[in-house]
Amino acid sequence: MVATLAESVIISCLRGNSAHRPVLLGFARADLLFRLSFADILEEATGRGYQRPFNERHSQDFRRYIKEPASSTIPLTLNLRPCAAGEWKLIESDGASVTLEISPTAGKIMAQVDCQHRLGHLGDLPILLPFMCFIGLSEREEMEVFNVINSKARGLSTSLLDFHEAQLAQELAIERPELFIALRLNSTDGSPWQGRLNLGGSATAGLKRIVSLRMMQQAINDFLKATRSNPASSPDEAAQVVLDFWQAVAAVLPNEWKDTRHHMLTKGVGVYALMHIAADIFNECRQAGRPCDRRAFIGALSDFANTIDWSTTGRLKGFGGQAGVKAAVELVREARRLSRYKVVNG
Repeated sequence: MVATLAESVIISCLRGNSAHRPVLLGFARADLLFRLSFADILEEATGRGYQRPFNERHSQDFRRYIKEPASSTIPLTLNLRPCAAGEWKLIESDGASVTLEISPTAGKIMAQVDCQHRLGHLGDLPILLPFMCFIGLSEREEMEVFNVINSKARGLSTSLLDFHEAQLAQELAIERPELFIALRLNSTDGSPWQGRLNLGGSATAGLKRIVSLRMMQQAINDFLKATRSNPASSPDEAAQVVLDFWQAVAAVLPNEWKDTRHHMLTKGVGVYALMHIAADIFNECRQAGRPCDRRAFIGALSDFANTIDWSTTGRLKGFGGQAGVKAAVELVREARRLSRYKVVNG
């Protein structure tokens, strides 16, 4: 239950454990919980936060539902963020009872670990709702809990889950080199992909994101599988090779690269197909004992890339799925083979 003491908020709770983590269980009005909590949305420009953007329709649907006479909901999942200036404190009582006392100047002290869409449009409703609140989880621990709860959630971006995994990994370059390289492409100065991968969070206004993080890392994984060597390249070396390749693509096909809307270079099929071609060129350079850098990629691409119609109305139009990727790879390889045949035969 909730009371106000000298303008402080007093909430009576039960203290216990959810598996191995301490939690509070209680009830409070929706408008109060809305006032005291916030959703930690991932800001792609800074890398802060971890949740998907707010879904207006989802939240409005829940508002309409919860106002119905027979409605109910599972407990909202919150976290009392660690406080530095006494914004909140727990007062122990008998048994499992505990009182949560919140300062009148505390502001939003609870993170909405799993309830942002349920609370999002309830700021004016006094409906009583159950809640479970973790006590003092760090942002990293919150992300871990959120990831477990939502990893199979409908509509949750797989790229956002991948971004979570990157933040939680101890040695990302070793554990998930394809994800490490994709994020490097998205963050490196001079990369044609800098800031253009969709991480599943809130993008900076005006940012033109054209490929998802999940798609890029899957294409890079294909490249890594096709270029395995003994000894294997380090993740940093592989990341430089992939960066060199995409810089070469943008240099050889500048007009097509600039007009992403009407060309396939940055569409799914184009990204997958080009990463296969990158693997072909890399393997050929390695077998010949030549370095495979930006210059090598530019030389190889210059021989054939401009003979392909990369437009969305060209031969690559309509290719989709694994079969489409395979067909696109063969189409590009054939264009490259024909360019070599012309050189050999004059």
